[in-house]
This record gives sequence, C-alpha cells and structure tokens, in this order.
Amino acid sequence: MTATPTSPTGRPERLIIRTRSSVLAQLRDRIAGEVLGPGDAGFREARAGFNRLVTHRPSVIAIPENHFDVVEAVRFAAAEDLRITVQATGHGTGVPADGGLLINTSRLTAVTVDPVTRTARVAAGATWKAVLDAAVPYGLAPVMGSASIVGAVGFTLGGGFGWLGRRFGLGSDAVLAFDLVTPDGRPIRVSEASFPHIFWALRGGGAGSLGVVTSMEIALVDVTTVYAGNLFYPADDAEEIMRRFRDWAPAQPETLTSAVTILNLPPTDDVPEPLRGGSFAVVRGCWSGDIATGRVIVDEWRNWRTPLVDLWDEMPFDAVDAISMDPTEPMPVMVTTEWFDELHDEAIEVVAGRARPEPGSAPLIVSAEIRHAGGAIARGAARAANDRARSGQFLLELISMVPDPHVALAVESTLRVTRTELALYVTGATYLNFTSGAERAGRAADAYSAEHRRRLLDIKATLDPHDRFCHGDIA
Repeated sequence: MTATPTSPTGRPERLIIRTRSSVLAQLRDRIAGEVLGPGDAGFREARAGFNRLVTHRPSVIAIPENHFDVVEAVRFAAAEDLRITVQATGHGTGVPADGGLLINTSRLTAVTVDPVTRTARVAAGATWKAVLDAAVPYGLAPVMGSASIVGAVGFTLGGGFGWLGRRFGLGSDAVLAFDLVTPDGRPIRVSEASFPHIFWALRGGGAGSLGVVTSMEIALVDVTTVYAGNLFYPADDAEEIMRRFRDWAPAQPETLTSAVTILNLPPTDDVPEPLRGGSFAVVRGCWSGDIATGRVIVDEWRNWRTPLVDLWDEMPFDAVDAISMDPTEPMPVMVTTEWFDELHDEAIEVVAGRARPEPGSAPLIVSAEIRHAGGAIARGAARAANDRARSGQFLLELISMVPDPHVALAVESTLRVTRTELALYVTGATYLNFTSGAERAGRAADAYSAEHRRRLLDIKATLDPHDRFCHGDIA
C-alpha cells in the first residue's frame, strides 16, 4: 500500500502500517453508514464537493447515516491517529485533505420545525432548500444565504451573510444550540448555557476546526413575502451605477439588504434570451418589509434611469434563489473577498475595470458583487468570534469560473492583481464564506481581531490538542 502523509502528531498514519482492507473492515463494523477506500465504487463522488477545483484525497471516507455513526467514526480516527476532514455540500472547501478520514455528512439531511417556538433543528448535511421547505408552511423562514443548495451548517459556521442580513444579522446569530462531536469522540450539546466558550467559537469561527457539528438548532423569522430581484443596466455604466449605489444604500432601512454587481453571463440556453452572453451592472437585493414601501424605494432607481431588464418584484421568500441566480451544478470556481469601510471612487474604478471584459474577450471574473452590510450585521460584530468579518460597510465578492486548468493561472493572477490594486482602500478583513481553496486557509486569521483569534486558538488547543481537525478555519 502506498504511503500517506504523517498524522497531526508527526507519526506516519497507521493506514500505511496496516492493510487498508483490514482498517476499512473495522470501521465498517462500527457504523451503519458506508465506508469507502480509494478504488471503491462511489469513492470519487463521495470526496467531490460543489467546487470541483478543490479535490480531497483522503485515505478513507465515512458516510454516516446518523449521529451515532459520526461518534464512532471520530473515535475510530482518534484510535488510528488519523486527521479528520468534514464535508457536506463542499461549497466552502479550503485546503484539500490529503490522507486521513473524510466524514461526508451529506446523508444527514433531517430538518424538523417547531412552529410554536419558531425554531428548526437542522442536521449536518441539510441544505437551505430543505430548511425552507420545512419552514415555509408555517409562515417562517431561516436566516439563510443567497443559494438554497448550500449546506446550512457549513454556511452558518462561517458566519452566513444572506439577503435578510441587515435586518436579522448573520446566520450564526440565529443559532440556539449545536450538537458537536469533539475531536476525542465525545457527543456534547453546545449552547450559551452549556459550553458557552465553544458556542461562541462555533458561531462564526469557521467550520471543521473543533469537531463535527451533527446538527444545529436555529431561530426562524417571520418572513413570507419579499420585494426582491435584479435591475439590469449596461455594464458600460458600471462606475456611475456603483457610485450611486454607494450613496443610496446606506440611506435605506435595515429591512433592505442590497448589492451592486457586475455580472458577465454565459451564452448558454439556461440564460434568458435578453441576458444571454451579456455583461451588465446589476442592482439587486431583498426588501423584507411592507411591499408597497419597498416598491417605492426601488422605484428611485427606475425613475433615475430605466433598466434594460427589470426583474425586481414581489415574490415568496422561498424563491430567494432568483436574486443571486447562483449556478446549481458543480463546477470549478475561485472566490475572493475584501471589506470596505468606505467605497472610494478609485476602488470602484478598479472593480469595474477588472470585472468588465474587454470587447471580444472572455471574462476572467464572472461576478463582482459589492454587498451593503451594516445594520444587524455590524451591531453583532463586537460579541461575535468573527468580529472583523462583519464590521465593514461594503463587502466585495469576486467569482471566477475555471472551466479549463490552463485558465487557472490567468484567473488566479487576475484575482490577486485586483486585490493588490484595492489594498489602499480595504480593511484587510476576510469573510470566510467568500473565500476558497488555499486562500481560505491563508487568510482565515483575518476574519478575527487579534484578541478573538487568541481566544479561538486557546479553545482549539484545549479541545483538539493533537490538531486532528487541521483543515478548518481557525488558523
């Protein structure tokens, strides 16, 4: 059997000493779920996440069927001196795991809603779509992200900035309790009343560092119908539209979470004909208050300049995917981010100049979104683990598709150069959910103030002294 990397303790992982078949058989005897090794049918699919640019290469994969399987898998890894990586949908993968145990939680999809207490219990592999489907019949909604196919738990552990953010805060603010399997295999219930220090760390301190969250209990909010969508303007007017948005958004009530985006759409059949293959400056967002009031606020844009395409309208909240229009099929992507306290004209020119493709050239940045924050997001910053990751006024997300490996270097260079050109105007903070790959690990520390990072590292050292969960976001 080929050698695998050393364990967290510096010793060769035992899978290189014992035969793979015997080790896999032992784990199979301990859990009801599936256990896969390299070469087994389903192994490649089980290790793959939504972002196909980042590929785990574990020595063994466990696919639990229940909470008890997770406990046994973690205890097995501790006995075998294996590192552990956790993956649900694989949207926010950092440095890929090479060797060790991958716990794929995608089968843990149960969601239950208590309409009396307005809470939901969400299992580790459930997507926001599953939470929406369970909550909507009761007139409730989760504080979720911009895409319903994203895993709810992973999104929340990274903070969770969605289209209800300015009114209700980040997704992590809605958590009431976690069920956590610690690195030594102990199942514990984590809340403000029990293990408050771990509770503080999990709410925004990132995923995959302190154990396996098998479920979470979250508060739901009274949102059923919203006024939301997109106004499409010519990309040539991007600088003017972004400047207007910079001045307009902070004057709006917290019931509006909005963004301005330079969007380069592909010439494919799944894009509506008027937008197919085009580049646009888009004003998008979600108003969760009185619909008539929201329409008047958005009319300020229509009265200023008639959009090319107007897709902003009243909609049920469970149609929230229509706002960001994120892709639903797995693909290789690079994502990067920056925070602004002030959005200077020079920064706007950099973003627009880099995101808007040259005539006749394919775009290297397919989406450059500047989302307005503040409101409940900023008010909760001081007491949150990821205080720096939610303190700014405007949050930039740059997204690039990498359909061909030969394009990867050009894309990486473009994103790096763009961030370098913005360096004079940004805070230097990182929002973890808008990073990926090596950058997520390399910039994780910038999500926290120095004091909060020291506190997180102390909690990590106490809970995981062997750094068994070494692929997480506490760095």
